Amino acid sequence: MSATPRTALPPLSGTPLVVGTIALSLAVFMNVLDSSIANVSIPAISGDLGVSPQQGTWVITSFAVANAISVPLTGWLTQRFGQVRLFITSILLFVLASCLCGLAPSIELLIAARILQGAVAGPMIPLSQALLLSSYPPAKSGMALAFWGMTTLVAPVAGPLLGGWISDNYTWPWIFYINIPIGIFAAWATWSIYRERESKTYKLPIDKVGLVLLVLWVGCLQLMLDKGKELDWFHSGEIIILASVAAVAFIYFIIWEVGEEHPVVDLSLFKGRNFSGGVIAISVAYGLFFGSLVILPLWLQTQLGYTATEAGKVMAPVGIFAIILSPVVGKLLPKIDARWVATTAFLIFSLVFFMRAQFTQDVDVLTLMIPTVIQGAAMAMFFIPLTSIILSGQSPDKIPAAAGLSNFVRIMFGGIGTSVTSTMWDNRTILHHAQLAEHTGPHNPAFTLSVEALKSRGLTEQGAWAVIDRSMTVQASTLAATDIFWISAILFLILISFIWMTKPSKSSAPADAAGAH
Repeated sequence: MSATPRTALPPLSGTPLVVGTIALSLAVFMNVLDSSIANVSIPAISGDLGVSPQQGTWVITSFAVANAISVPLTGWLTQRFGQVRLFITSILLFVLASCLCGLAPSIELLIAARILQGAVAGPMIPLSQALLLSSYPPAKSGMALAFWGMTTLVAPVAGPLLGGWISDNYTWPWIFYINIPIGIFAAWATWSIYRERESKTYKLPIDKVGLVLLVLWVGCLQLMLDKGKELDWFHSGEIIILASVAAVAFIYFIIWEVGEEHPVVDLSLFKGRNFSGGVIAISVAYGLFFGSLVILPLWLQTQLGYTATEAGKVMAPVGIFAIILSPVVGKLLPKIDARWVATTAFLIFSLVFFMRAQFTQDVDVLTLMIPTVIQGAAMAMFFIPLTSIILSGQSPDKIPAAAGLSNFVRIMFGGIGTSVTSTMWDNRTILHHAQLAEHTGPHNPAFTLSVEALKSRGLTEQGAWAVIDRSMTVQASTLAATDIFWISAILFLILISFIWMTKPSKSSAPADAAGAH
């Protein structure tokens, strides 16, 4: 999202082009990888640091929120410091934050390091795109961005697989340490090739009040969502205070930004039907998708006895169709209405969640993997069409702000989706367990028979009750997960209406379409 327009720099060629493309893609890979690698490692991290898996999800949400806050600042920072210097500084600070994550001795320090990591990661993805576009001739920009886009799809797939393998075979800090060699190489290669291609810098005022209000309301909202289930939501004074501060700061933020000459976030973009409809669709859908990425491996590991590696393998096939179909969608999009492509994606997402809603505690690996494979097709048709809708009709000078704001809302909804989904899973598990427990006791012949059968195998009465209680917990958590999958499937169908609120558009620029990963 560089605010600096592409200058008439000559395209790169030969070895510099290859090395530059690899370096930029590796930086993107490292960044996107870190938003998903911790997902299957949460049980290992929370166990090692002595906190619950629910508290462990802060490791994911803290990164997402800090990242969301820093993305809108990319345009101002680029104009102030230059895109090459800013990009390399972001990579090196990201490497430093990764070291701090691996060395963290407590959950509090790990979350603090993840906040730093998310904050410095903000400019990396949009700037990698800007630098990549300046490296290729305009006629080949689509091919460049298809390669770049595939990197952003491979990383979420590799994240759970790599995170699970590292957690099982080494120790969880290594999920962060692997960033060190990747980051150092990417920074060195980028500096070697792009240092003579720096963008012009300008001293522009920053909207300090808007930035403070942004950090305040996003931070309080996320803390409220994360701590709500621990503190019994609005029965807690702390939650009431957080909710009140978030609401007041949000209202003041909107009022301030609308009247500010140099706003940190250009809210006037929401006046456009395509922008507002597209942003709602992509953000809520991303929240639903990201929430499922968190609870599925947690359910497999904490309830069904899967190792982190096995859980990662179940999640990995999502990349097969995503990688194969992305270039095809990129080629077809200029010729067809993007709304039909996005609608197809949402129908496939809905089908995937309906399939997952049929899962039981006896589900086999093949049944788990089939919807994951199908989901890859939806991912390929999800980001690019919706982003082309969001950016269609925007003047060239508004496109960086539009891409940044849509990214901000989408990333924030990813964090919110994680918090809401994990809270819902917790609450529904408790509810289903209570309902199942109503059928236990001496008055239930089936329960009495089960207890006697377990006692005949040598268990005490207390032991038999413990076995049955464990079985009920697994069943309750499974029912809770399938409840969430049902709700997600229905919400994806409802979200199609927001796609069709937008005006018909064809993708006029592949560069724009790929910009919101």
